[in-house]
Amino acid sequence: MKKKYELIPSDAKCLLYRVKALRDFSDVKMGDVGGYVQSEGNLSQDGDCWVYDNAKVYDNAKVCGNAEIRGNAKVYGNAKVYGDAKVCDDAWVSDNAKVCGIAKVYGDVWVYDNAVVYENANVYGFAEVYGDAKVCGDAKVCGKVCVYGNASICGDAVVLTIKDYIVFKNFWSSGRYFTWTKSNNMWKVGCFYGSGEELIAKAYKDSEVSGKHYEYFVNIVKDLDKLK
Repeated sequence: MKKKYELIPSDAKCLLYRVKALRDFSDVKMGDVGGYVQSEGNLSQDGDCWVYDNAKVYDNAKVCGNAEIRGNAKVYGNAKVYGDAKVCDDAWVSDNAKVCGIAKVYGDVWVYDNAVVYENANVYGFAEVYGDAKVCGDAKVCGKVCVYGNASICGDAVVLTIKDYIVFKNFWSSGRYFTWTKSNNMWKVGCFYGSGEELIAKAYKDSEVSGKHYEYFVNIVKDLDKLK
């Protein structure tokens, strides 16, 4: 298949190349000049993926599938944006972070470390997602908020402040982390996602020890709500 773009020199102050379309695809027309990449390794010649406007993709970062990088966004380090994901405006995606599915990251957002934003999630505003955090489902993370560590923001959760979620650790058996989100009062524990009552019931089926511990944490959250 014919290449969809070529690299053309940019101004002398920039060490990156601009991409120029060699054929029509998606909303790109042959001859259109897009954003900047360091090499062809940054932007796949397959699919409808494209770097638009003044966006930049460099280092070992990869954009593939039908992903779009727009505005002044930057994707760098070992980051990967793929599927039908969009990274727009002044957003940065770096380190080993991934944005995929039909997720959208825009505004002044920074997604970094090993964080993953996927499925239909939206991260926008001035949010930061980092560490081993995950944002997925139809979740929205926005405003001046950090989602970090081992947090998993899932389902239809909305996180506007640091008080909108709590991450706990299973210290009695697996050592894994689990997350409660305030907006929908739901729990994410490994492959499980559901209400506190459902979590307790499932945990007791596994063992009485597990049931008692998860019941304790669900009740902690209930008590916190009563204090407000």
